[in-house]
Amino acid sequence: MFPENFILYSIQILLVVVMIAMIIVVIRSYLLHRQPIFKRFGLGMLIGFITDFGDTLGIGSFATTTAAFRMTHYIDDDRKLPGTLNAVHAIPVMFQALFFITAVKVELTTLLPMTTAAVIGAYVGTHVTKKWHAPTVQRVMAVALLIAVIIMVVRMITTPGSNNSMGVHGLHGWWLILGIVFNFGIGVLMTMGLGNYAPELIFFSLMGVNPGVNPAVAFPVMMLDAALIMPTTALNVIKMDRVSWRGFAGVAIGGVLGVIVAAKFFTSMNVDLLNKLIVIVALWTIFGLVRDSMKKNV
Repeated sequence: MFPENFILYSIQILLVVVMIAMIIVVIRSYLLHRQPIFKRFGLGMLIGFITDFGDTLGIGSFATTTAAFRMTHYIDDDRKLPGTLNAVHAIPVMFQALFFITAVKVELTTLLPMTTAAVIGAYVGTHVTKKWHAPTVQRVMAVALLIAVIIMVVRMITTPGSNNSMGVHGLHGWWLILGIVFNFGIGVLMTMGLGNYAPELIFFSLMGVNPGVNPAVAFPVMMLDAALIMPTTALNVIKMDRVSWRGFAGVAIGGVLGVIVAAKFFTSMNVDLLNKLIVIVALWTIFGLVRDSMKKNV
């Protein structure tokens, strides 16, 4: 038990260090380059609070943030949308991971390899997408959102894993290898705008068919994945100038507040109605992305 607790506390320290590093990068960008991180601060706080509130409940934040950004014209260049999603939610998601890393028991032999694979995938993904043009980004974002919508609908209809054993806290053997490969792919896809929460919840739930896995195990894994994927992606895309800074501080601060409030409702809140609303909003956003990608001279 002592080594396990030591590793978990070490991960928490790592998260705090990475969070401080992200804050320093944001402050440095503001001071040296006068980035407009406080512009539209109030709207940004509202977007951050709502999206990261839902994120903490396992809904995810990428689909809702994409919709909010496009409805409010929060960023003016869709090429920067995937990078901005990862960068602006990095700090709130690290707060989430700090809450959940010890709240739900998960075997370190599952947590560490899957998280490492996801981070490597994120590093690879940022380099794969760095030269994409706006129409390509818009179409890939539309496909990513469509995949997220399909996964959300499958979750609402089938509730996979609801009858799984609550006594199993990790993956083993070939299931773990499959999980590592899966998470590498998730790391790549997150840099393209696909959130990791819904896919990982589905993955862990479906793994319950054999040998039987507690779906709650997904929460510390998916949150630690996101907490390390996002800053990995953010630090790369910031160097590549693929982040929109307008209102960055508002979204990040509102997101942290959303995480803190949602953590108190985690075990008692019914999010089915909210899921249905997000599906509708995401479908409308997909239509807008595809429409804009078809415009001449985008």
